[in-house]
Amino acid sequence: MVWNLGQARPVNLIVNRAFLVSSVAAGAFAGSACAVSVGSSGYVEHVDKRFKVTSAIANVRLSTFDGAIEVRSWDKSEVVVQVELRGNDKEAVSKIEITTAQKDDTIEVATRNTVKGGFTGIGYYVSPSAKLIANVPRNSNLAIRTSDGNVVIERVNGRAEIRTSDGAIRLTETSGEVLAETTDGNIQIDDVVGRVEIRTNDGSIRLSGTPTRLRARSDDGSVALRIRTGATMTEDWMIDTGDGSVSLELPEGFSAEIEADPGSDGRVRNDLILANVVGGTREKRALRGSLGTGGKKLTIRTGDGTIHLTRY
Repeated sequence: MVWNLGQARPVNLIVNRAFLVSSVAAGAFAGSACAVSVGSSGYVEHVDKRFKVTSAIANVRLSTFDGAIEVRSWDKSEVVVQVELRGNDKEAVSKIEITTAQKDDTIEVATRNTVKGGFTGIGYYVSPSAKLIANVPRNSNLAIRTSDGNVVIERVNGRAEIRTSDGAIRLTETSGEVLAETTDGNIQIDDVVGRVEIRTNDGSIRLSGTPTRLRARSDDGSVALRIRTGATMTEDWMIDTGDGSVSLELPEGFSAEIEADPGSDGRVRNDLILANVVGGTREKRALRGSLGTGGKKLTIRTGDGTIHLTRY
């Protein structure tokens, strides 16, 4: 269903018809509410969308053309999404469409600005945007996408695919599988458990937790990783930055075959006790060695910067 806020009632959307709520499934949709405010930040409308969940895992897809997305878990079998619509005036906000759909326990909320082009004139102007704030069950799979905005996810277990074209990404107390990518922004992940793949084209990376698989890449930015006690590599790891330093803290009892390459201008500072050490000198900057009992390969690379290996 599409809500065109300039009209008094909903109109049907023809595209993506197979995914939209049928008259039978519509009973799972609990309803919506709307609030309006006007201030110095422009014209703002809040619309709430509610969905009932019956299975152990919810599948939630959230996307917006311009705006932040925030997701937090709660102990309810329900998904509630608050959409904050913002624009220069009521007419501008009325051009933003909200699409909602539910098929079983797969839920989708998306926004679209139907107006092409931007403001051409003189004076104060608030660009149209739609921020999504969602509460979801603790066990949820997430698909998150925004063309311009930050993404925050807190205390969700499951698979999370996150993409923003321009914004930071922050995750706290997540477990399962994470795929996070931003073209311009920092990535911070705290207390993560499971498989992690993250990339930023321009920004720093900060991560702590007990990942089992880790691939972290910044084209231009530093990388700081704090691996906590209990972490075990189930697959090879790769940490890479095109331009920036790398700091890697590893706990007692951690095992890996380590290869650290600081490029032609950097160096490796190693505080770990390694066996079978090769390199790590002024003449041969790249360092290889076995930590603990060895095993999976842990590769750290930087195009220009220092690599620091130390105990957590």
